[in-house]
Amino acid sequence: MYNKKYLLKACLILACIISVPLYAQTLRKQKVKLNKPERLTQYVDPYIGTGYHGHVFLGASVPFGAIQLGPVNLSEGWDWCSGYHYSDSTIVGFSHTHLSGTGIGDLGDIALMPVTGNVKTAKGTLTDPGSGFVSLFSHKEEQVRPGYYSVRLNRYNIKAELTATERVGFHRYTYPKSGDAGIIIDLKQGIGWDAPVETSLVKVNNTTLSGYRYSTGWARDQRVYFTIVFSKPFTSFALYDSTALQQGAKATGKNIYGFVKFATREGEEVQVKVAVSPVSIENARGNMEAELQGWDFNRVAAAANESWNKELSKVLIAADNTARMRTFYTALYHTMIAPSLFNDHNGDYLGTDKKVYRNAPFANLTTYSLWDTYRAAHPLFTILQPEKVNDMINSMLAIYQQQGKLPVWHLMGNETNTMVGNPGIIVVADAYLKGFKGFDAKLAFEAMKNSAMLDERGLATYKKFGYIPADTMVESVARGMEYAIADWSIGQVAKKMGLTDDYAYFNKRGHNYLNYFDKQTNFMRGRVSDTEWRTPFNPFESVHEKNDYTEGNAWQYTWLVPQDPEGLIKLLGGEARFTKKLDSLFVVEGSLGEHASPDISGLIGQYAHGNEPSHHITYLFNYVGQPWKTADKVRFILDHLYTDKSDGLSGNEDVGQMSAWYVFSAMGFYPVNPANGMYVIGSPVVNEATLQVGVGKTFQIIVKNNSAVNKYIQKIVLNGKDYTKSYIRHRDIISGGVMTMEMGSKPSLSWGVKPVDRPFSED
Repeated sequence: MYNKKYLLKACLILACIISVPLYAQTLRKQKVKLNKPERLTQYVDPYIGTGYHGHVFLGASVPFGAIQLGPVNLSEGWDWCSGYHYSDSTIVGFSHTHLSGTGIGDLGDIALMPVTGNVKTAKGTLTDPGSGFVSLFSHKEEQVRPGYYSVRLNRYNIKAELTATERVGFHRYTYPKSGDAGIIIDLKQGIGWDAPVETSLVKVNNTTLSGYRYSTGWARDQRVYFTIVFSKPFTSFALYDSTALQQGAKATGKNIYGFVKFATREGEEVQVKVAVSPVSIENARGNMEAELQGWDFNRVAAAANESWNKELSKVLIAADNTARMRTFYTALYHTMIAPSLFNDHNGDYLGTDKKVYRNAPFANLTTYSLWDTYRAAHPLFTILQPEKVNDMINSMLAIYQQQGKLPVWHLMGNETNTMVGNPGIIVVADAYLKGFKGFDAKLAFEAMKNSAMLDERGLATYKKFGYIPADTMVESVARGMEYAIADWSIGQVAKKMGLTDDYAYFNKRGHNYLNYFDKQTNFMRGRVSDTEWRTPFNPFESVHEKNDYTEGNAWQYTWLVPQDPEGLIKLLGGEARFTKKLDSLFVVEGSLGEHASPDISGLIGQYAHGNEPSHHITYLFNYVGQPWKTADKVRFILDHLYTDKSDGLSGNEDVGQMSAWYVFSAMGFYPVNPANGMYVIGSPVVNEATLQVGVGKTFQIIVKNNSAVNKYIQKIVLNGKDYTKSYIRHRDIISGGVMTMEMGSKPSLSWGVKPVDRPFSED
């Protein structure tokens, strides 16, 4: 429960979001009442996405925090990229860094494992648990909510509880009576590709340890420094390199473990604080002093929960049932686990060039899954997290200055170059075009332009031919089409800046998708030269990491032209032929082949909602004046490919993108073009949404006559005036106001149908 201090704070937040009379009036009309912001976390179920292929993080964190403190299972593999999968029943420790929803595993730094008895410094196996410290657990004895996690470790009868601040993990372990209780500090363990390179642990005194962990993996050069403080003095301390006992109070090696021991009474609580830093042990100590003094675990857990309440309350919704509320608020929660802080309380951070930058004037962030998140997660931030957007852009510009290009997939001060295209360009362009002023616009354009003019990752041939020859590298179609989206975005920035030559050049490059279209097959296809296509060609087949598409096939990639749907309509032969082919996408059947990527999931025909290149496609019907078809497809996805169960995601969460699609679409609109400030309207499943879009400003969406049957928009009124367009601009949302949607059981013959009312790419 919440004390008066937090209740008062939450009520003040509520007052800023929506007036009390309107709020009360709304409550009387909805089937599921909007709850006060301090109760919104009741609708967050962090288990959603921990099953199937969701790969989401489970544990304790605060929004965008450096700490993601949670359990790690013994099992390994693709479905354990976050370290935890709902199907598992083993725990080998509680690590302080995790990824959420990625297709590659990494991190898992600094694992603590409370134990009793004389256990070995190894994880152990299921067939021989005594060979290590692994313990079984039951979901029935697990609790999880935003900012808090707990579980009972069956083997030791220890209750483990976790919470966090931005840079400090806080553990509370309740022990049975034991003369041989202890905690293992595991610096060997990582997740997925992560492997230690050098680890170090030092006994400072009988309550304090410090050290570092250098590792390599997906991010090749990772460095985490830490300080650990115990609430109870330990009576013995041992150091191991793997299982070899080390002498003294300090050890450095590849696989260092520490083992502290003490006696405990029945039900005695032992607490541990672990502060991390990307810079130094001294800075880790400073982070602890700044963020977590004292030993009030309940207060810290309540504060973490309150920080989530504050962010969740930026959108207040009403829906028909609690399942919808849980799905929505869990999705919103998942969009704010990353990007994550990668700096210290004093502003210091480690750059991509491995230099330390002192007292930075912005909050440096990492974990940029940009190929995924440029599509919806970052546009969502421009509405709900404007103060964070400037930090994100400044972080990306700093990365540019340090590595010579904008980030592609940036992690822990490393460029992984994972996935294709130049997605960082799109995110920076979108922020500039939407009027964000908290960064150097001249530097931003320089970064975008220079990143696009490099000769790496297929750009040399792309610049020369307007396409990447399919016999020169894999994923040639995906790379070129993603580059075109980024190029178009640069062109729009150049246009706004009055740079006519740059606009002409990059706008032309933004239409390079035309070079991949084969008129004979009517698909985007790999080409070897100006006169030769790659053969054989099968539009259904996908050979993971060895074909012309990234985690997809020709059926899916033919639609990857969000920057110019009008041009794609013309390319496919006009509105009638475009519509026929788009209709076919959702019903056509064919084998992806035995070597297809498991990321191609959530299939409706050949539409793959479990993977990002498909995410805009359902909204393309609006561009040909058939918004009811968008409504049909969007509603089906919202109702069937997202649930409030552990397997409630149809594909990888991908650091917030899958959830951002749901948040947008549930409210009734989606950014098809990720950089033109326009949201295409679909079919809302919430009955009301009130968005906090600035200090004292809200944008309210009221949906009348909404139901499973009444999924078609009949009429929209925006700020008291009839609104016939099937899109809404970013500037209209952030200006505040009220948009009322009237729903019906049959498609409207007039709303959003006329050419003048359809979305478009460029003013």
